[in-house]
Amino acid sequence: MLYWILIINAVAFVTAGIDKYLAKKNKRRISESTLFTFALAGGAVGEYVSMKLFHHKTLHKRFMIGLPVIIAVQLILLYLYRGLWL
Repeated sequence: MLYWILIINAVAFVTAGIDKYLAKKNKRRISESTLFTFALAGGAVGEYVSMKLFHHKTLHKRFMIGLPVIIAVQLILLYLYRGLWL
């Protein structure tokens, strides 16, 4: 599970960075639903870090509120999951 978290966060981080690059070049963009899919798949932290680092999607309430909520839910689920195995 640790490998999945590391990989999906790296993918989400890079994908958001690519989207920012495409936005600057006025090219076809990566859809918001794709970005949220990576976040929901476990990459919310990587997506949030890239959002702050690249100043990307910071004016979109869906991202400014949605990503921290996804992170909180994922942390709660991780805590509950770990608790089941202790």
